[in-house]
Amino acid sequence: MLNVDAIDLKYGAAQVLRHVSLTAQVGQVTCVLGRNGVGKTSLLRAVTGQQPTSAGKITWQDKDITSLPQHLRARSGIAIVPQGREIFPLLTVKENLETGYAATDRGRRFIQDEIFELFPVLKDMLGRRGGDLSGGQQQQLAIGRALVARPSLLVLDEPTEGIQPSIIKDIGRAIDYLRNKGDMAIVLVEQYFEFARDLADTYAVMDRGQIVLSGTRAEMSEDHVLRHLSV
Repeated sequence: MLNVDAIDLKYGAAQVLRHVSLTAQVGQVTCVLGRNGVGKTSLLRAVTGQQPTSAGKITWQDKDITSLPQHLRARSGIAIVPQGREIFPLLTVKENLETGYAATDRGRRFIQDEIFELFPVLKDMLGRRGGDLSGGQQQQLAIGRALVARPSLLVLDEPTEGIQPSIIKDIGRAIDYLRNKGDMAIVLVEQYFEFARDLADTYAVMDRGQIVLSGTRAEMSEDHVLRHLSV
């Protein structure tokens, strides 16, 4: 289980997270919702080690990782699909996928067939440069690259942003499949409410650097959540 306990995060003098707590269980999807600029990406950066926290504690699989550097968090099974995808445009699809090897042991440095079963288009485009793919195909590539590392915690930052509806459905099916395998915790940051609602086992809504609503999907009041998502 991932346990984020009352963390603070600052960029210089600006405090962007205030006493944020969150849990994510293996075999479940935890959705973090909120408008732009409320601290969702900063929370993910804290979890993955891209930004240090100034207070609080983060534990993963019963180990304190609060001060653990990013590359060691990746080695411990934490993978991120960043907002904006951040694929390498001049590398081929195959080479982009192989960058996921950095967090794996030598004996597991191969691309699993499962990735091509989830996203068949990647197998058809292995020799094409990443920059030649559509935005939706690049998003599938970014998810595939994270899965190459065989994570036990998968963190996705707005995977539906700027993506056509057909590929959004493919991504939703992939997340549902990975959750149902039962060996991975998934944290999904989203603004697209319907997508998050349909996938969430638990949810947390952020506003001004804090968690203002949280609970299970069964407990979710759509009106209350949407009030915090509207501009």
